[in-house]
Amino acid sequence: MELAARSISDEKTARLVIGGDRLSVRCTGAWIVRGIARLEQQLTRFAWPETGNLVLDCTALVALDTSGAWLLQRTVRDLEQRGRQVTITGLRPEFIALLQLVASCAMVPPSAPTAPPNLLIRIGQQSWQSWLNLSGMLAFIGETASILLYSCIQPRRIRWRAILHNIQTAGFEALPIVGLLSLLMGLVIAYQGADQLQRFGANIFIADLVGLSMLRELSPMLTAIIVAGRSGSAYAAEIGTMKVTEEIDALRTIGVGPTELLVLPKMLALIIALPLLTVFADVTGVLGGMIMARSKLDISFDVFINRLGDAVSLSSFLTGLGKAPVFAAIIALVGCYQGFQVTGSADSVGRQTTVSVVQAIFLVILFDALFSIVFNWLNI
Repeated sequence: MELAARSISDEKTARLVIGGDRLSVRCTGAWIVRGIARLEQQLTRFAWPETGNLVLDCTALVALDTSGAWLLQRTVRDLEQRGRQVTITGLRPEFIALLQLVASCAMVPPSAPTAPPNLLIRIGQQSWQSWLNLSGMLAFIGETASILLYSCIQPRRIRWRAILHNIQTAGFEALPIVGLLSLLMGLVIAYQGADQLQRFGANIFIADLVGLSMLRELSPMLTAIIVAGRSGSAYAAEIGTMKVTEEIDALRTIGVGPTELLVLPKMLALIIALPLLTVFADVTGVLGGMIMARSKLDISFDVFINRLGDAVSLSSFLTGLGKAPVFAAIIALVGCYQGFQVTGSADSVGRQTTVSVVQAIFLVILFDALFSIVFNWLNI
């Protein structure tokens, strides 16, 4: 029997040749991608003998490409799965090499599904990954600190234009959202405390409640959380996008350190802008408390301000303000570090941006708790 494929000039016919207990099937023509669909249809309709060993005679095969070799290999494999023994003869050396390559790729066994690791293995893997992340973060902080020290020794290396630009984007443009949320926070605190203070006739102490809670704790932490979600995520996305587009590699190629160009201006700008935003949040938060005290407890603005001066000391104000630079450094370092961890895809940019926001907010709250413990231990 002869399997014919359309060649360049003609079309062969099929012929069955039987010799002893072996059946010979001749493959002729050009087995290439141009006629592969027609040839596959012929193989599907071909009446293979039910018994006996088969010989595929490829002496008359004039051309063979990857698609034809794959089809020939698939045919042999299907026949062998049905219990037939198939022998291929007459192939040219280059056709044999191509057929062996296709067969090696086609016969790669699928990987067996592995059982999910048990709880102990998952804990170990997670612990090791956390340790790698921590060590990488500490190395990044050390590198940034050394570059900052070097820039302080040589101030001409500081990129003031980039710092001013980041002050505008991270500081000035964040004033509306910071002011609005702080105002609402002051209103809520005064509203919740007004009913309790009225029961004891201690209306005037609403100034103590609002002033101490906003200036000492809520304003710096609330401002840091807003900036972490707004600016920290922007830092991670910006550096991550530059990593995907290989701009970071280009900077290293021309001898420009990405930490000095990208990280240091952002960190210095945020260290300058966050304390100013905290002061603005203090003012708007106290203003919200004054408005609620006036409407709920009938306390005038003058009385509120006079009581606020007696209730809130300078140390309390500086305690809240002193947290802001630390929070700013945390937000900038975490956002930039996660940006450098992007591995080269848009999905990785989104994932690392989310991680930067979560880690920054977590560290801000953690350090705020540590500050409270230390200040309480120092009686501040």
